Amino acid sequence: MKEAALILEGGAVRGVFTSGVLDYLMERELTFSYVVGVSAGACNAVDYVSWQPGRTRDCMIPKDKEYDFHNRKNMLRRKSLFDMDMIFDIYPNQVYPFDYDTYFQSPTLCEVTVTNCLTGKAEYLSERTDRQRLMQMCRASSSLPLVSPMVYIDGTPYLDGGLSDSVPIRHTITEGYKKNVVILTRNAGYRKSLSKKTKKIYIAAYRKYPELVKAIYYRAEKYNRTMEYIEYLEEKGRIFVLRPSVPAISKLETDEGRLTEFYQHGYDRMKEEYDRLMEYLEQEM
Repeated sequence: MKEAALILEGGAVRGVFTSGVLDYLMERELTFSYVVGVSAGACNAVDYVSWQPGRTRDCMIPKDKEYDFHNRKNMLRRKSLFDMDMIFDIYPNQVYPFDYDTYFQSPTLCEVTVTNCLTGKAEYLSERTDRQRLMQMCRASSSLPLVSPMVYIDGTPYLDGGLSDSVPIRHTITEGYKKNVVILTRNAGYRKSLSKKTKKIYIAAYRKYPELVKAIYYRAEKYNRTMEYIEYLEEKGRIFVLRPSVPAISKLETDEGRLTEFYQHGYDRMKEEYDRLMEYLEQEM
């Protein structure tokens, strides 16, 4: 039997909750043999594998306004809601250095979920040597439709991994992982919806990518089915799930105080549930 998998949901800056969770796990020196992240969860995943407590938190709650990725200045020029060059180039190489050496030497397999714009399907990419490709993978996984340009990797256009597989629990089970630890950034019972008006906007924006439009069209339905499946597995005791117990912040939240509180909530939730997590990981399946 393979060892446990760690699955990290995205949600833009809601991912600061997950960074609190992972910072506590790093304090306890708990590792996993496999980690898969989606969107902001991909950023959390690589920082966990590179074993850098506090890095994701610092990136999501920048103290220096000069390096604030929320900055709306030049948004039209860069064609992106967030400053992706700041997040995936300036941050890892200058401001909040990413430990590539530790990441590439780690025995943990880390995969980043992206959506192939040509097929509309989820792909799970990994990288063990190329620094630039690794950051491109994270950038692609975090590139929201409409507000971010497509990211090309090996000549293929990609967007946010959450469009095709927001929480890849079926992927990890298919890969043979019997134990799965899922970190969600939404509250219990949350379900997605997509209005007809919004669907029309996506169709107009991506008319050259019909399979991508199809993936977006069915995203809410697929997400909701995944949540039902996770809740079923959770009820049966077959997975471990951690989610916020206070109202989740907006994915576009910019208030430093609220972001810090949500980070601390993630840390505290994992601290409260750590013994239960260890019981789950140690039990026979």
